[in-house]
Amino acid sequence: MAEKQGSSIARKSFFCLFLTTTTLFVFSWFFVLRSTGRPNLFDSNLLPNEKALTSINNGNSGTSTQTNVESSNGSSRAILANNEREREEEEGEEPAKKVEGFQDKDGAMSCNGNAKEPLKIFMYDLDPEFHFGLLDWKPQGGSSSVWPDIRTEIPHYPGGLNLQHSIEYWLTMDLLASEISDNPNIRVVIRVQNSSEADLIFVPFFSSLSYNRYSKVNPHEKRSRNKVLQAKLVKFVTAQKEWKRSGGRDHIVLAHHPNSMLDARMQLWPAIFILADFGRYPLNIGNVDKDVIAPYKHVIRSYVNDTSDFDSRKTLLYFQGAIYRKDGGFARQELYYLLRGEKDVHFSFGSVQKDGVKKASQGMHSSKFCLNIAGDTPSSNRLFDAIASHCVPVIISDEIELPYEDVLDYSEFCIFIRTSDALKGKFLINFIRGIKKEQWTRMWEKLKEVEPLFEFQYPSKEGDAVQMIWQSVARKVAAIKMKVNKSRRYTYSVPRKERGLRTMPAPKNFW
Repeated sequence: MAEKQGSSIARKSFFCLFLTTTTLFVFSWFFVLRSTGRPNLFDSNLLPNEKALTSINNGNSGTSTQTNVESSNGSSRAILANNEREREEEEGEEPAKKVEGFQDKDGAMSCNGNAKEPLKIFMYDLDPEFHFGLLDWKPQGGSSSVWPDIRTEIPHYPGGLNLQHSIEYWLTMDLLASEISDNPNIRVVIRVQNSSEADLIFVPFFSSLSYNRYSKVNPHEKRSRNKVLQAKLVKFVTAQKEWKRSGGRDHIVLAHHPNSMLDARMQLWPAIFILADFGRYPLNIGNVDKDVIAPYKHVIRSYVNDTSDFDSRKTLLYFQGAIYRKDGGFARQELYYLLRGEKDVHFSFGSVQKDGVKKASQGMHSSKFCLNIAGDTPSSNRLFDAIASHCVPVIISDEIELPYEDVLDYSEFCIFIRTSDALKGKFLINFIRGIKKEQWTRMWEKLKEVEPLFEFQYPSKEGDAVQMIWQSVARKVAAIKMKVNKSRRYTYSVPRKERGLRTMPAPKNFW
């Protein structure tokens, strides 16, 4: 009996000791965390500013209406704006002034406003064989300069389908122009000569042009010129102190053509790629978190002074291009068989040859809706041809990524239809026929507003495609700097291999 009582007392004593120890442990950690933590869980500066509403009014700040703040979520944003305005008037405050252009999440101006400092870019002085030499440009008079003097000569970029992926040309020209600009205050990017002052490093390789012109192997050659240039580029870039300093994370590499940089991308993958889509990129090589999607340069003629309307555009639905495609482009063939019998639908094969561009311009300008169907890759230049034509795009491409979509709501001027739905009998044509004149007109008006955001030009202008791409790149800078800084945490520590495995043995009676 005495042994049982003693055992019972011992168990109770052990339980009380365990409970007391656990309680003290929990309270001690509570006070430690409270003493070292921040007083506020959230930094109020990171919260969105309700007063700063984004609008795209193409230069008319005084004519913005409720339509400018409507989105795919209906009228909720308009209600928010109206309520905010009424509350300010009741309190005697002046309503916040609307500002032109886009604003990013911290409320700072970008693109159509200049509250932010320009993006600072250091550009490698690569040999002309990587850039303007591909355009048959050579230094004049025995000059050793690797760049043309754009004040006196502007190298011509080839036309036709080459233009689709010409962003490498426009961005490089814009950087060169930043050094001679009369008014640097209107620039969103400037070139700096010291890499330590730069936000990012620019690699001026015209990779799309290199692929289009020099991807074939000539007789008596083992490798194409395109592959040789890629190998030389990788060797040069990865040897630079700038690459080693950041591991390449702050480098900008242009690979807009889906087949460009096929070899080099595997070595330069830490860099920011500027791409048309991710169709031929493994997720660890190209992804939306790291890289930037840029628009194609439209090939068809812009619709200047567009006075058309719903009734004057006689064709309901338009598509002209390659019909039989590989990979994800099977939908084009299926839709061709589904739509070819519809009387107000134009669906035919077409190319840039034999006045193909002129015919496509005429067809898109006279159509209400233009199909943008996935081909070999998720993206297609037809989307940007449609925008230039003010022909409401109908996007059938489930994996498509779109330029500037973090600041631009495409649902305001595009129709999105899942591929699986589009291939269901009469679903597509019935859906398009069900769109009323008023809805089409709203989207048509919006297309005319956003069209300048997709225009490439030299010199670049406020809010055009060149400046929009730079702004998209600029929005990556903060995340890149955080990754680079984190990678430097243990720069001065003993290397992991030399430290060996460190363990902390648990007490024998821990369990």
